[in-house]
Amino acid sequence: MSNTTITKFLIALLGILIITFIITGLRKSVQRYVKDHSNWYKTRKTMNIFGYILAVIFLGILYSDMLGGITVVLGVASAGIAFSLREVIASIAGWLTILVGGMFKTGDRVQLGGVTGDVIDIGVLRTTVMEAGQWVNGDLYNGRIVKIANSFVYTQPVYNYSTDFPFLWDELTIPVRFGSDYTYARKLIYNMAMEKTEEYSLDAGEYWERMNRKFVIEDATTKPMVTLAVNDNWVQFTLRYVVEYKKRRIMKDALFTGILEEIEQSNGKVELASATYEIVSAPPVDVNVKR
Repeated sequence: MSNTTITKFLIALLGILIITFIITGLRKSVQRYVKDHSNWYKTRKTMNIFGYILAVIFLGILYSDMLGGITVVLGVASAGIAFSLREVIASIAGWLTILVGGMFKTGDRVQLGGVTGDVIDIGVLRTTVMEAGQWVNGDLYNGRIVKIANSFVYTQPVYNYSTDFPFLWDELTIPVRFGSDYTYARKLIYNMAMEKTEEYSLDAGEYWERMNRKFVIEDATTKPMVTLAVNDNWVQFTLRYVVEYKKRRIMKDALFTGILEEIEQSNGKVELASATYEIVSAPPVDVNVKR
């Protein structure tokens, strides 16, 4: 019995080494033909999973005569194993849910467990995210790589910026002084928004039509919208527009630059407001001088 066990162990070790060698050779051979980085990532992941499955099948066949005893042992210890490995089991189940349910894929901009960034790897136990935001504005990378357990899909919401509708609505505000030509200001802001975001508006409109056919959702407009509000200090115009989810900061910079240039060329029709105070008149002062 001892000799048989040692022999099977050596055969198992040799078989695993051969399977590893075959998978490594396949990866090197396929890599020469797959040039796209995204396709190569998916191909490499698929071959790795195939290697794991092949190894499990090989070990199952090799130790088939011992499966009965192993089943009895696992049946007795299942409760303890399930309790001690509950996070691991939940993470593996979450991995399957991510892959089968299409919750997100590599390259998507997501928010998972309070972490916002781009998915760069989906492992069996953890999802790896290149973080954006935090102390960096404009949804740009901050340099941190975050690993999140896959079990989060059952306990926390998953925000995907790029799955069915890879666009976002964003807003910017323009303070305008009282007495300006408000109609001209509205038209100026709207025309600049159409010039900069028209391409995104058209593409977003096509995506939104698909969303309407797939989900029960409001038929919202993807064209720019300019609204006006008044406060104690100035007239405030708010521009709402659609932009690709990774280009919010670039688009906001282009819009502000274009709007400011147009305002400066308006010959005083539109003037920007600032937090300054103008004294229109002073209350009368009555001074009595007594000897």
